[in-house]
Amino acid sequence: MLEIVQEGGRIALGMLEDSQPRLKPDASVLTEADIAVSRMIREKMKDILSRPGHILIDEEDQQSGRFFDEQVLTENPYLWVIDPIDGTRAFSNRMPLFGVSIGLLRERRPWLGAVFFPALRELFFADGTQAFFVREAFSAQEKRVPIKRIDQEITRQSVFFGNDAFWKEYEWDFTLCQMMMPSCAVMDFCWPAVGRGCGCMFNSYIWDFGGAWPIARAAGLDLRSLTDGKPVEQISLDLFQGKGTLSWRLKENYLLSSERNFSVIREQGIHPKGSRLRF
Repeated sequence: MLEIVQEGGRIALGMLEDSQPRLKPDASVLTEADIAVSRMIREKMKDILSRPGHILIDEEDQQSGRFFDEQVLTENPYLWVIDPIDGTRAFSNRMPLFGVSIGLLRERRPWLGAVFFPALRELFFADGTQAFFVREAFSAQEKRVPIKRIDQEITRQSVFFGNDAFWKEYEWDFTLCQMMMPSCAVMDFCWPAVGRGCGCMFNSYIWDFGGAWPIARAAGLDLRSLTDGKPVEQISLDLFQGKGTLSWRLKENYLLSSERNFSVIREQGIHPKGSRLRF
């Protein structure tokens, strides 16, 4: 997995200046780099994927909905999830806020994950036992530190990560703390795991969090339903929309945060749009 994200980062950086961006039917951005990294990963994983019990969900596979089936998930306990380039819009505008992500769920639970931010030379990974944050990754100067449980107290200095979809439904109370929008889902997950933010609002696809999920959990951060506060311990089909290309998109809005900060963020920071009523 580390070899895969390193190579994916090399390909992405090599195509940064000429990524040939275009829009998908859903208006999301696709570049030639997304396709190249996806192709590389599939080539490197072809032996693993030929074994019984392994399937791959790839953002760039328009037929990924074929795996949205209870029997398929039961018969295949190892679910690989890749996002060749997360933060493609930033990447297509030659911004450094993008990452290459790969995750492995075992029996539907987050297990292994690796997320590499090649322009920043930062790597986050979980090896099944613990997780690590690496600066100057894949170099002789790399500095690796273990990721430990974190429960950052929210102050006016804190940062909460949102996205453009947030503003369609909610308002944010800036008296709690500031909101930033990196427009990179794996960054929204990984940065709070090392104290760069107190959490994020999330509603996206399985490949947007599959690789970063075990990393965030190592820091004591969980995805909790905005409505009932229940943490997501494993994936189940009823969490997702299950329709065509939207099959693996979450139905609900979720907060990634520590248990204590969930109620603080939900009650003090987030308000339904056009209302100051709290949840």
